[in-house]
Amino acid sequence: MATIRDVAKLAGVAVSTVSKVINHYPNVSAETAERVNRAIDELQFTPNVVAASLSSKQSGRIALIINTSIQTSAIDEVSMKYLGGAIAKAQELHVDVVPIFFSMLEGKSELEVENYFQSQNVKGLVVYGMSKDDIVLQQVVERERFKSVLVDVPIVNDSTSCISVDQLKAQKDVARKTITENNPSCGKVLYISGKHNGYVSEERLQGMQELAKELNLEMSIYCGEFSERQARNITLEHGSEHDFIVCASDMMAIGAMRALTDMDIFRPVCGFDGISLMGYAGKQMNTVKQNFYEISSEALAECVRLMSGSKGNKLVVPHELVRLEYLDMIL
Repeated sequence: MATIRDVAKLAGVAVSTVSKVINHYPNVSAETAERVNRAIDELQFTPNVVAASLSSKQSGRIALIINTSIQTSAIDEVSMKYLGGAIAKAQELHVDVVPIFFSMLEGKSELEVENYFQSQNVKGLVVYGMSKDDIVLQQVVERERFKSVLVDVPIVNDSTSCISVDQLKAQKDVARKTITENNPSCGKVLYISGKHNGYVSEERLQGMQELAKELNLEMSIYCGEFSERQARNITLEHGSEHDFIVCASDMMAIGAMRALTDMDIFRPVCGFDGISLMGYAGKQMNTVKQNFYEISSEALAECVRLMSGSKGNKLVVPHELVRLEYLDMIL
């Protein structure tokens, strides 16, 4: 199989020149471009756009921007899976990445954030956990000075892609499964939503609202802020009045289940995310399993594609409905 070096040798040019031709750089003469393209045809070389872009001096570092301010004990698990997936893919693609936490950007203006990224030679961003309250970071993304991939944020432009499961459908699927497996004739549902002003939370809430209309459910909605403690308190106050409890995260589902245990009553509970702690809750619960490692790996690869000249697009990854239990965690 021909390599980019084989093409460069046959065309009598440097490897960087071949990369420029592949990526359509303007500062290459027509004669040189023609020689390179002839060599590509002769050798039947299939350009790896990602590798070609990285071989040029135009590539830079990719910042992995992690939100650790979410008040949940599961944040370490999710963040580590995100980091693990991105770092593994970066090593595969020979990309330099740098982890940056939301707290490191607090108090900075839009210009200060941009200057900070530039001082770190950052050309691409992969952002995890951005909400509508993160106004400065959102403005930085929308200015398109960096190639950006947003995890769980539905913003797309020429320089920005987003990646996520279908949050709306996944929330409907797991709630419908939980209700139909138990007593579908009962119609009072307690829905504990996630973060106020969060993109993911709004999509999941919309999914529940659609399901409530479809199944003629009476639904009460309370914001749990992805907190196990808040979900527990909400359930202690309102759980006995409802037939089902649907939570927008596994940690909140664990809090709800513990409250029901303390109250010595049973209500079907389901969660969302598929974190390992779900298996230790003491009860089997339906949840939406997200492969955070693979999502992050694909986000990193997408950022590299953007840096190579591709346009932003929306990526939807599959979700899986699972019923986690203790044995799933120890096998």
